[in-house]
Amino acid sequence: MSPARAPGPAAGAPSRPLGAVLAEGRALVLDGGLSNQLEAQGCDLSDALWSARLLADGPEQIGAAHAAYVRAGAQVLITASYQAGFEGFARRGIGRAEAAGLFARSVELARRAAGAVERDVWVAASVGPYGAVTADGAEYRGRYGLTVRELERFHRPRIEALAAAGPDALALETVPDMDEAEALLRVAGECGLPVWLSYTVAGGRTRAGQPLDEAFALAAGCGQVIAAGVNCCDPADADAAVRTAAEATGKPVVVYPNSGERWDAAAGCWAGGATFDPGRAAAWREAGARLVGGCCRVGPATIAELATALGGGGGTGAGGEGGAGG
Repeated sequence: MSPARAPGPAAGAPSRPLGAVLAEGRALVLDGGLSNQLEAQGCDLSDALWSARLLADGPEQIGAAHAAYVRAGAQVLITASYQAGFEGFARRGIGRAEAAGLFARSVELARRAAGAVERDVWVAASVGPYGAVTADGAEYRGRYGLTVRELERFHRPRIEALAAAGPDALALETVPDMDEAEALLRVAGECGLPVWLSYTVAGGRTRAGQPLDEAFALAAGCGQVIAAGVNCCDPADADAAVRTAAEATGKPVVVYPNSGERWDAAAGCWAGGATFDPGRAAAWREAGARLVGGCCRVGPATIAELATALGGGGGTGAGGEGGAGG
């Protein structure tokens, strides 16, 4: 495993803050699923660290995946830190200082890809839920048996390490329940960076079963939150969730659902057809969405279609697509 090192000079920050652009009502294109693009590039992600392993073992692959989404027209890149945690790195023999360097590398790799084009591309540092780091599917259940304070203690070192690397925002994403949202917002409030809060939902509720209007209300009075919404959900569930997020928070909405395929754990494969339709983006934007992209199994080709549907992005090609993962 190679030591953590910078991938090269990082490009400068975009010309304007992300929150200011969203507040003006402009809709921006997010990237798609990172792991499916990495697998399309031939990467093996059969590891508890998932795509975060490549921060140490294959940073050039992460850079290539980010670049594919930039070419497709993405205007916001999400870093490869979703499943990264000091505890998980420690199990791989990576010490705390080196792990902090890997968190920083995740931001640097995205910034470098963003700087390869002559347009603004923002970088959001991914802060995945506790369940993502345990790598046992708990992010789709929530209710870990931990208190809000325990969750705060878990997330604080991760958020501090990512914030120190200077992203444009923190993506508090795939959050399954309100307790974890509360913990994440408290800790993120200590770093001063703008954030978006994105729940994973099913059937109009959080994965833990809480009403979405109550879940989104946590972000309503928080000035640091520049957008609230949903990700890693069925595209059909996103329709009502976008409206609920806009009504409950009064803020711009972020939405990036999965392809619509279903993971069959028994068979070890994806089942069903993709139902993600870039044509939905117009209705999402009308309902208040200002950050629109894709999550698991949504690749650069679909993001290119989405950029066209939203009338922005400036992409020059779709890049690769395919593979499993989110």
